[in-house]
Amino acid sequence: MVLRSIHDVPAPAKLNLFLHVLGRRPDGYHLLQSPFVLIDWADALHLEVRHDGRLLRHDLGPALPADDLCLRAARALQAQSGTTLGADISIMKNVPWGAGLGGGSSDAASTLLALNRLWGLGWPRERLAALGLSLGADVPFFIGGQHAFVEGIGERLTPIELPPMAFAVVKPEAAIATRDIFTHPALVRDSEPVILAGYLEHVRQKTDQGFGKNDLQRAAQAVCEEVGEAARWLEDRFGNSRMTGSGSAVFSRLKTDSGKSGSPVATFPEAEMAAGWVGRMCRSLVQHPLRDWAD
Repeated sequence: MVLRSIHDVPAPAKLNLFLHVLGRRPDGYHLLQSPFVLIDWADALHLEVRHDGRLLRHDLGPALPADDLCLRAARALQAQSGTTLGADISIMKNVPWGAGLGGGSSDAASTLLALNRLWGLGWPRERLAALGLSLGADVPFFIGGQHAFVEGIGERLTPIELPPMAFAVVKPEAAIATRDIFTHPALVRDSEPVILAGYLEHVRQKTDQGFGKNDLQRAAQAVCEEVGEAARWLEDRFGNSRMTGSGSAVFSRLKTDSGKSGSPVATFPEAEMAAGWVGRMCRSLVQHPLRDWAD
């Protein structure tokens, strides 16, 4: 039986606890290592089946580009599955874009997971992830549904367990084009590989908070002064800061309460933020809310 609609589908953001660039392949793609952690800042999607085969997106909040990653994901799944069904996809965009938070990739992943169910396709997770990789390097991570140590160009995922974490996350007004970062002369491309077992031992010993760096941050700050300003703003208030992904969002790792919830002990100083900035306190998720939507 085909469902008629699925509402309130979450698409959570992610943070890169560190991001190292190890080199570059002959085809120009950069080789990365990064622990990805899911956080509770999320977009919401609503999907309704169409029987005319059309795929339409409706913006419930800020306007998105006409041909965003959600529509591209829906078209790819429709074409490869051979279904004659379409969908109306409505998006409440809460996660800022151009931020390194993976919002567009997460929207695409949740679209694939939801349409797989809405259209009654029954695709396994591995097949959805392979399709997702053709859309963007971060999409397979969100389809995987767990915190992960990500390597290669984003296609090698090792699920990892992380303790509850809390973060202050700030997105300055400016957005950064990923291509501007990866082509900048200040980009570091020769970090030494991290051994996963060694990193997880730091996590177990609770000495990972200052582990590693974001090799893209120096280039990002050269392209966008606000990244450095936001990083210093967080550093002054919480004692640490780091950019996530290719920016422009930055985060601070916070002390948490002694319970299992990982709630931050600090409050977000929203009144002190510069005009045009957005930010909030975030907690890590145990797993992606749609983790059980594919086997």
